[in-house]
Amino acid sequence: MDIRRFSTIDSDFDSKLKQLLAFETAQDDEVDLVVADILRNVRQRGDAAVLEYTQKFDRLSVNSLNELEIPKAELQAALDGLPADRRDALQHAAERVRIYHEKQLMSSWTYTEDDGTLLGQQVTSLDRVGLYVPGGKAAYPSSVLMNAIPAKVAGVQELIMVVPTPNGEKNQLVLAAAAVCGVDRVFCIGGAQAVGALAYGTQTVPQVDKIVGPGNAYVAAAKRRVFGVVGIDMVAGPSEILVICDGKTNPDWVAMDLFSQAEHDELAQAILLSPDAAFLDKVAASIDRLVEEMPRKDIIRTSLQDRGALIQVKDLDEAARIANYIAPEHLELSVDDPLAFSKKIKHAGAIFMGRDTCEAIGDYCAGPNHVLPTSRTARFSSPLGVYDFQKRSSLIMVSAEGAQKLGKVAATLAYGEGLQAHARSAEYRLKK
Repeated sequence: MDIRRFSTIDSDFDSKLKQLLAFETAQDDEVDLVVADILRNVRQRGDAAVLEYTQKFDRLSVNSLNELEIPKAELQAALDGLPADRRDALQHAAERVRIYHEKQLMSSWTYTEDDGTLLGQQVTSLDRVGLYVPGGKAAYPSSVLMNAIPAKVAGVQELIMVVPTPNGEKNQLVLAAAAVCGVDRVFCIGGAQAVGALAYGTQTVPQVDKIVGPGNAYVAAAKRRVFGVVGIDMVAGPSEILVICDGKTNPDWVAMDLFSQAEHDELAQAILLSPDAAFLDKVAASIDRLVEEMPRKDIIRTSLQDRGALIQVKDLDEAARIANYIAPEHLELSVDDPLAFSKKIKHAGAIFMGRDTCEAIGDYCAGPNHVLPTSRTARFSSPLGVYDFQKRSSLIMVSAEGAQKLGKVAATLAYGEGLQAHARSAEYRLKK
């Protein structure tokens, strides 16, 4: 396979790395125009517009949006009808995700100053959240767990899931996951029209406060457009994995770890950093041999050839510096003392430490969230978590004594800014 090979000692290394990481995130203008029209129509016509788009794109013969809501009994039936091993795996994964996210809960706090003034922070949950789940045969129940469980742990009162069902085809694992997570309502709608229904509300679909979950280019464009009317989680780019290896791990393991992200789509990115040139040769040989066994070998091959790389570094410290520059979605540390090495990492969505820790376990059942920042946004962004479904209000209760001191300070600053009403509002509370 023709996968990029280069070294940090190359004179043009910096430009090679920037070219490797370059990804055009600008949205397609044609897609955006279509989405803008769909959102406008949904905002103006509500149920009728959503129904028309669902009939057109998903080829469903229904007369009202009420017919597209899945009753809770059907969700439970989907869970009960799963083979025992899949049901147990789903419930086990859900429990681990729940336990991990319960540790993220923020609490309210206050403190009182000597003059009796109370200050603090009140933490509350969002009231209603919309969860978008891609539909069809390729639907991912793990996405339901990772988005729904943190919302429920945070205390979200109503969680509304939308999932397209092309030709009426429902993914039973997705419905079962909704039952496990306690999703409150599920509608069989998708695309930009579903995002619009959640953002603006219709006669049947209630307006939400935030929309989370992955989707195609139309869903991503719709989320961008409704941001501000509602909150969104993020607009994710293609999946990424960066592996740092000291050369002591089985090269087949490393090759398969690279495949685990490359198989997502042709734009996914898989990069290996190692100081051992001979090890890079072994991984390249493993890639060539193992890719032929993969059902999604064409996608893997395109991904690795177009956006993958095997990079030789001077040492592991240099690998850490490069990793912090790349700020990958998934970072594997396949080294002797991964916990110590992790202290050198500042920017990564999730850090998988040790030779036995494959990224796939994190995708499904380790516990931490698999909704992670991509396209170098881990420099300033974090994984999805309970904190995305909680918000904070500042608490201020000034005592009569405190008003005397703080009022003078506030008035002085307000006059300095030319805001007389601000100043006089504070001065009214000063004792003569």
